Amino acid sequence: MCLSQAANSIGLKETPPYEVNLGDQYEWVRKTQESFHPVEVTEGLWIVPEWISPPDVQATNIILNPGLAFGTGEHPTTKLCLLLLKKLIKGEELFLDYGTGSGVLAIAALKFGAALSVGFDIDPQAIMSARHNATLNSIGPETMELHLVPGKTCSSLDGREDEMVKEQSYYGTGVISGTEKYDVVIANILLNPLLDLADHIVSYAKPWAVVGISGIISEQCSRIIDRYSMLLEDISVSEMDGWACVSGRKKI
Repeated sequence: MCLSQAANSIGLKETPPYEVNLGDQYEWVRKTQESFHPVEVTEGLWIVPEWISPPDVQATNIILNPGLAFGTGEHPTTKLCLLLLKKLIKGEELFLDYGTGSGVLAIAALKFGAALSVGFDIDPQAIMSARHNATLNSIGPETMELHLVPGKTCSSLDGREDEMVKEQSYYGTGVISGTEKYDVVIANILLNPLLDLADHIVSYAKPWAVVGISGIISEQCSRIIDRYSMLLEDISVSEMDGWACVSGRKKI
């Protein structure tokens, strides 16, 4: 996400002024790796960095290298969404990860037994990261599709298009079906997009399918519930460390 996207996501009408400065050389990769460690989301479910051996080889281990994408498995909203998925996925479901980031939820759904995971994101770096993470977990494009969808994107500082990003902007068919409906839909993004895109997010769900909405703090739940109550029923809220996940079933 670039500064203009971040500003838009929190409702700013214009991008604040900023400066770009070159910092000193630093071992960023090593320092970044040192900051991540295996996370036990719940009993038998671990998020494990690519460079560390799983603490429990018998558990469900999601191997992850988040790169520049959101979704390390450590954030409460990711954990809440993983717990929701673990409860919902019984086998052979179609799952949509709306704002896939690192792909952690899409990968988890498949490990829980879903037949297909589809991930959308507006950030090319997220698609590249999720694609890499799918490979780390021995997941191919036949069961996990990734799509770069239209949005306000960031151009590089020198204005050149990154060909590698262009070539890796999808995984699977590369075609988004407007008619495909899903058994479970989760959007773990930001408050304003969740409010603005509510109808679009829920449109991908089958009738009576569960839709999970997260990326919000507990104090924002009322706004989400007000917006989604016309689209969902049996709405419930789960919370962790001041963050929340709202879920409900799509009205028939």
